[in-house]
Amino acid sequence: MSTILDSKAPSGPIDQKWSKHKQDSKLINPANKRKFTVIVVGSGLAGGAAAATLSELGYKVKCFCYQDSARRAHSIAAQGGINAAKNYQNDGDSVYRLFYDTIKGGDFRSREANVYRLAEVSGNIIDQCVAQGVPFAREYGGLLDNRSFGGAQVKRTFYAAGQTGQQLLIGCYQALNKEIAKGGVEMFPRTEMLELVTVDGHAKGIVVRDLVTGEISTHAGDTVVLATGGYGNVFFLSTNAMGCNVTGAWRAAKKGAFFANPCYTQIHPTCIPVSGDYQSKLTLMSESLRNDGRIWVPKSKETSEKLRKREIRPSDVPDSERDYYLERKYPSFGNLSPRDISSRSAKEVCDEGRGVASTGLGVYLDFRDAIERLGEDTIRARYGNLFQMYEKIAGENPYQTPMQIYPAVHYTMGGLWVDYNLMSNLPGLHVLGEANFSDHGANRLGASALMQGLADGYFVIPSTIAVYLATQTPGAVTTDHPEFKKAVEETTARTKTLVGINGKRSVDSFHRELGLLMWDKCGMARNRQGLDEALAKIPSIREEFWENVRVTGAEGGLNMELEKAGRVADFLEFAEVMCLDAREREESCGGHFREEHQYSESDEEVKSGYLSPGEAKRHDDQFCHVSAWEFKGVGEAPTLHKEELDWETVKPSVRSYK
Repeated sequence: MSTILDSKAPSGPIDQKWSKHKQDSKLINPANKRKFTVIVVGSGLAGGAAAATLSELGYKVKCFCYQDSARRAHSIAAQGGINAAKNYQNDGDSVYRLFYDTIKGGDFRSREANVYRLAEVSGNIIDQCVAQGVPFAREYGGLLDNRSFGGAQVKRTFYAAGQTGQQLLIGCYQALNKEIAKGGVEMFPRTEMLELVTVDGHAKGIVVRDLVTGEISTHAGDTVVLATGGYGNVFFLSTNAMGCNVTGAWRAAKKGAFFANPCYTQIHPTCIPVSGDYQSKLTLMSESLRNDGRIWVPKSKETSEKLRKREIRPSDVPDSERDYYLERKYPSFGNLSPRDISSRSAKEVCDEGRGVASTGLGVYLDFRDAIERLGEDTIRARYGNLFQMYEKIAGENPYQTPMQIYPAVHYTMGGLWVDYNLMSNLPGLHVLGEANFSDHGANRLGASALMQGLADGYFVIPSTIAVYLATQTPGAVTTDHPEFKKAVEETTARTKTLVGINGKRSVDSFHRELGLLMWDKCGMARNRQGLDEALAKIPSIREEFWENVRVTGAEGGLNMELEKAGRVADFLEFAEVMCLDAREREESCGGHFREEHQYSESDEEVKSGYLSPGEAKRHDDQFCHVSAWEFKGVGEAPTLHKEELDWETVKPSVRSYK
């Protein structure tokens, strides 16, 4: 029996909701905060910021990460920048404009109240990071510089060359280390969460495995904060680090937390194309490059074929024979069109046979005009490390030859369902950053991931966690509770089973098979037939995995194959829910593109010139809701719950960037 979920968003004008909510929420006095223990899983920007800030407030914090250091969290990989409504450029930006751009960019499938709060606190994030010493780029006069990102017509993106995520994470890491040194945070690196422990329906602890010794142990707390990132590696090839996984979120889902909008995955248009069958991951080229790079393919298939065979060079193709297709299709936004639209446009021209990589799956990102206009030194100052990375991987100098790019899986907008307090339907389980669903709708605008992670960690959860903790008795649950023993037994048995199968296929072979199936049937474009085929195939892959996987090594000690096996086992369960969600949502929106639902030449929006044929076609009358899935058992149909999206401030409209 499905239910309608309550977001618990406060009433009143949207620009007063957050301040009203903080004013009305319960508080815990400083002396009592010291009695509560908060478990934080994940130490990226969301988890690290939360752990540091909650410790500064007085809570006892235990922070866990599977990396050898919190500085190795995947937030470090973010390149291009972080959005904030500072309006330093005096080009018309505002909190409302950032809010609206984010709502529109998400194709009107996100929660208004959360998105406005995100825009509202964005300026505070920049002040916090500057105070920490984050070396944002500055203009000649010393003021912080900004650049544009897709889906916006203003400059609101703060950046540190092409390594913004790394610099923000170092600032966060310093704040975290300060609290570790003070004793407020107990840090557990090289430690992976394998189970969520619930007591009387409340999240009260976790089961973890020490990745060095193999020891399985338990930790109890008064609340659990999950900040474990996204599930993009379900596709095997993605821009995510190889360790990124769905395990933390999926373990919580199997204990009752609803998984919201799992079909919403983001395909990034600016990645280095696939070069072989046995790559382990793909490399992102920052969207910031689209500020100065122009994207094109030849107008003719014949020219494309000559370029693929290297019979001619890109510089041999005159402008009259180049199709700058984003500038042609979306003149108002051009090369800074949102990621979903830019990605599908790249796929479209490659499907027409006009791709330029050796595989035919690539387009050019060309800096010729920018270098002529600004000089190579200026381009080098803006993007030097990105150009260097491209040259090391692709073997070509992008100052002289255009980059080759193609879309790839990058980010996941779906995640565990949370209310306005960032608490899931499972009491006591709070979820931050990419691990929750709340802020990006069906498509994330560039430079918004870092904004959400730091907003959740530095400013939102420190205010909202007390709403739950004020109802709890600190220390009421310890690891002596029978539920912890039960969870350890289940975790140990699962680990023994994986090692004991001793089959003939490697873990990677199963992961690759699943990933290729997901990319083909639930990737940049989906249709009912393909999703039905995936849903028929996934159970058989999963069954063979549990009969024929080979995990070398022992269950004790360092065993990376065992780590991967556990993560792939979770992907094999999660993928089914992801495809079910994509099949149930009979519309196209943002990164979820159902081929059956796109605008055609006969639609009025196309006839009038407002849209181009092939744009995503939403059905607001049927699907203006969040889809939240309740786990019922492996191989069993999950129950669908809905949160209706109420539009008090903006009116959903047909999304056009022309």
